[in-house]
Amino acid sequence: MKTEQTIQFISKSCKSDFEPVFSIVIPTWNNFEMLQLCIGSILKNSSFRHQIILHVNEGKDGTKAWVEKQQFDYTMSQNNIGVCYAVNAAAGLAKTDYILYLNDDMYVCPEWDKFLWEEIQLMPDKYFYLSATAIEPFDAGKKCAIAPFSFGSSPADFRENELLANYKNLPMPNWNGASWPPCLVHRHVWNLVGGYSTEFFPGFYSDPDFSLKLWQIGVRNFKGVSKSRVYHFLEHSTKRLGNKKVKTGNRTFLNKWGITASMFNKFYLKMGSTYNGPLPEVEKTFAYKKKGFACKIKKLFSKGTAL
Repeated sequence: MKTEQTIQFISKSCKSDFEPVFSIVIPTWNNFEMLQLCIGSILKNSSFRHQIILHVNEGKDGTKAWVEKQQFDYTMSQNNIGVCYAVNAAAGLAKTDYILYLNDDMYVCPEWDKFLWEEIQLMPDKYFYLSATAIEPFDAGKKCAIAPFSFGSSPADFRENELLANYKNLPMPNWNGASWPPCLVHRHVWNLVGGYSTEFFPGFYSDPDFSLKLWQIGVRNFKGVSKSRVYHFLEHSTKRLGNKKVKTGNRTFLNKWGITASMFNKFYLKMGSTYNGPLPEVEKTFAYKKKGFACKIKKLFSKGTAL
């Protein structure tokens, strides 16, 4: 996105005849078939009724026309403004106390929302971050995903019945390090940290940045909920942007925080380890100090270069 480009939004909020539980924010970028599958799964497999809020980037593949006919709240931009502006714009229409960010290339499994709601009832206050658990078709290196378990790579070859027959049986405990969609926070917490940081255009590394902002305000419950499951087709939109954007996001995170996202995930969030309650304060071991020193060196040489 060019810096001189003006962002123009269309925004529409519809009246509903029910009291929603979550405000589900879904950014989408010319991913019409995936989006229809995603929303279809919410309507079919949710235990409660929710407010669905879309942000449509461009929408040139039929998404725009379809969304305008639906009774969903939505925001829209003529150009691709990236994930961060998109989720912030959509979250501005939230009517509930709970904002849930969901990717358009995800299919939610039955009772996914029930298990998240039950976890909310166990939290002592508003300062928590919950994630559902993703089942993914190949191993992308995430310690917090159930992979590789493939039930298809697109709506065309999606084996829905096979997924529904097996998703409960795939082993995974509750885990530390909630940072990935589907992710859920209280609206107070979202507003307190200002939502997603727009310097991470088009969105790479905005997830750990959001988590670190939550860490700074005292959030220590970063809980991945095992029973709440979704099937993730894996980055059908973002992979179009190429590896260069990923490296730029990595460098932005390092220059902003002075540590890498991998260091934050390992030493602070303990990502992928078994959940046993709120995370402790960081123990500044030799390994922690060694990694911190390496980050300082990397930051010195990262200005204007790819990491």
